[in-house]
Amino acid sequence: MASSLTALSPLDGRYAGGADPLRPYFSEHALIRYRVRVELAWLRVLAAEPRIPELKPFSGKVLKGFSDLERKFSEGDSQQIKKLEAETNHDVKAIEYWLRAKLGRGSSAGAEVQGALEFIHFAATSEDINNLSYSLMLADSRARVLLPRLDQLITVLRDAAHQHAGRAMLSRTHGQAASPTTLGKELANFVHRLRRARARIAAVALPGKMNGATGNYHAHTISYPKFDWERFCAKFVEGLGLEANPYTTQIEPYAHANTVLLDLDRDVWGYISLGYFRQKPKKGEVGSSTMPHKVNPIDFENSEGNLGIANAILRHLSEKLPVSRWQRDLSDSTALRNAGAALGHTLIAWNACLRGLGKLQADPQRMAADLEANWEVLTEAVQQVMRRYGDAGGYEKLKKLSRGRRLGAKDLAAFVRGLALPAEAKKRLLALTPAAYTGLAAKLARRI
Repeated sequence: MASSLTALSPLDGRYAGGADPLRPYFSEHALIRYRVRVELAWLRVLAAEPRIPELKPFSGKVLKGFSDLERKFSEGDSQQIKKLEAETNHDVKAIEYWLRAKLGRGSSAGAEVQGALEFIHFAATSEDINNLSYSLMLADSRARVLLPRLDQLITVLRDAAHQHAGRAMLSRTHGQAASPTTLGKELANFVHRLRRARARIAAVALPGKMNGATGNYHAHTISYPKFDWERFCAKFVEGLGLEANPYTTQIEPYAHANTVLLDLDRDVWGYISLGYFRQKPKKGEVGSSTMPHKVNPIDFENSEGNLGIANAILRHLSEKLPVSRWQRDLSDSTALRNAGAALGHTLIAWNACLRGLGKLQADPQRMAADLEANWEVLTEAVQQVMRRYGDAGGYEKLKKLSRGRRLGAKDLAAFVRGLALPAEAKKRLLALTPAAYTGLAAKLARRI
């Protein structure tokens, strides 16, 4: 019997628990359930349309039966459909046959539904059912799982940005010491970027179509030539909470959010390496098989790795799904089955990042020591004041003094005292320290 230890994918093995919240939306059972939901929704609107006289409106009892069928849809029902699929070699046709049997003679729906059986899957192609199902899966998982978890990440980072808003920290550009910032401001940058990514994800209007095999309403119009199928089908799609549109899927915003978090993972990993952050050790946990002292940044490494896998799949889907040979081929269908894998790795990465953030403790002494060891970062401040007061060649003078060497407080003070600057400006520069040279960083971090 298969177990997590014999799973081919880590989503169903090592990381199965982390992916669990997405199973109700992207498992095979979930896909079948969403298809049943779409088929029943289509049957409902057809029956409610008076211009389709061959199909009578359903009673409240029958409509409640449809709702119960959706609500109580079980893995056993999915297994029955999979048996039909094994015979038909067609997953959507199997659902049509299952619904016909479920609503046919002897069912609780009774005689009222008998005349409606031929309207199950009426004028629809498998892609009509599939594209609507996948859009609903994405919409529901976005609202119930992904956005709430992303909001949690943003809140944790915002709280940390406020907590460390005034905590001075040496910046590094090109890996070298640069004008100081604050730890809070650097975290605030990620809050701002993630909020923008979150807004993009939330704003994506998930599209759907119900227009037949090649999008031309052939089956619809041959059956009811005078019926306005374009408007009717658009209204049906919009009634599902989707945007009526030829089928496309906008998944790039998820990849964008993941890229921001990948950047965060790498930056925090670096700050841990520098000693700016320490990690709270977990009782019983081992950091290395041979080095007992180690507390490795494994959560951020785990997050980074899963984000890479997620984005590789997401980017492939974003390139693959808009492309089809002529009017239709099936390559997008098999590719789209991996949407759950992409979002599964995404969720695992977000969870790992959250775990890692929860273990962090800033080390003010380490940050202060780094700042104290890099007085040369104040040469920017000195040369800008020199520019203001017309002391020509300030940049070149400070370059000669500092490039490629370390300056101490005394070195910089001696240089400043020799400048022809107003007393107030000179006093301000002599009082400046690397830890105090953070500009508006604290204000910006608290404002996020």
